[in-house]
Amino acid sequence: MGVQQARRIGFVSTRLAGTDGVSLEAAKWATVLERLGHTCFWFAGEVDRPAERSRVVPEAFYRHPEIDAINAVAFAGSREVTDAADAEHPLVRRRDFFSPYVRPPHVTQRVEELAGDLKVALYGFLRDFDLDLLVVENAFAIPLNLPLGLALAQLVAETGIPVLAHHHDFAWERQRFATNCVADYIAAAFPPPLPSVRHVVINSVQAHQLASRTGLVSRVIPNVMDFETPPRPLDDYARAARADLGVGPGEALILQPTRIVQRKGIEHAIELTRRLGIPATLVISHAGDDEGDEYEERVREFAHLLAVRVRFESDLVDAQRGTTPDGRRRYVLADVYPHADLVTYGSSIEGFGNAFLEAVYFRRPLVVNRYSIYELDIKPHGFRVVEFDGYIRAATIADARRLIERPDVAAAWAEANYDLARRHFSYAVLQRRLDALLHECFGED
Repeated sequence: MGVQQARRIGFVSTRLAGTDGVSLEAAKWATVLERLGHTCFWFAGEVDRPAERSRVVPEAFYRHPEIDAINAVAFAGSREVTDAADAEHPLVRRRDFFSPYVRPPHVTQRVEELAGDLKVALYGFLRDFDLDLLVVENAFAIPLNLPLGLALAQLVAETGIPVLAHHHDFAWERQRFATNCVADYIAAAFPPPLPSVRHVVINSVQAHQLASRTGLVSRVIPNVMDFETPPRPLDDYARAARADLGVGPGEALILQPTRIVQRKGIEHAIELTRRLGIPATLVISHAGDDEGDEYEERVREFAHLLAVRVRFESDLVDAQRGTTPDGRRRYVLADVYPHADLVTYGSSIEGFGNAFLEAVYFRRPLVVNRYSIYELDIKPHGFRVVEFDGYIRAATIADARRLIERPDVAAAWAEANYDLARRHFSYAVLQRRLDALLHECFGED
């Protein structure tokens, strides 16, 4: 394969900031692309990349008030929305054959207005940074920002610019999008069937589903980590993390390194911590996100019922080190992982599994629920973890306690896992696949 010409590449998403999976994977892609000699730029509603290479448009953020208002109607699936739509049709008499899932005209108008404004901003992004290619991070997959997806699809249709559409999770993978009044928008742009778009998914199930549902061909590029570069040893700053997270001397630190959302199965971590039969504190590193706070209340109640000590530490674990408003030290996840005696990953659904790779990278023992992508795309490589299938068994408890009490066994498993991940989920793997895709995009040998 020939040497790549240096390209100017723009990343577009609703948010490119913080520690969510999309932002983290976008940063990894950018690191690898810049190693190949390309230059990367950023467009989103929230961006924490260098300002001189970024374009921040607040309406691109999926939690912008205008987008929230659209989504509240688009995915409500309620009689109230239908009645509101009826009220906006003074010239159309209601008939029984009207669909119960209709869209109020004012929502259509606002979506199209915002899409027009965002398209103007995207054209400016292309022009001002003289871009050769776009990487669309999940904004063509999950319909959290309908105007942004439509604006991007129109831009690509009008310019023919090469696009790598990096899909992390699709509308059909989330129950909340199943009932909606925006099926036309989803069909048009989530994802769009445009000739200059190369579709990239993060697991083999998505590739099959995308082909069967839309007829679109995709490449599978799994999530990765820089396994060629081992993590740095703990420094003086990070050594205090265990105590600052509230874990006492003689206690095991059980780490749940995920957001507090239902599909993460945090009840499993609470039950496991309770049944280990040793002094232990469960630390949850992230807050909730776009799915409300009811599940967090459920987690707190469940922990109270089982008398499990749980620390909710999203204030102390962030994308960068720093200080909280009340003067406490903030840590990054890399400061926390080395202190974990056990990492819990009880998800029922995952696009891939960033937390799985992170635990392997930091050589931590893992307890994993056998979610489908783990079964198909990760487990066959031979990783050594404690598994359970939907609920915690006595054998799960015994195996997890053995890894805590036998550091030599945990270390041997961790080294084997690290070697496997370096072979299958490293930056080197990502580099080869991105290099081939870029050659294809620009018709190079």
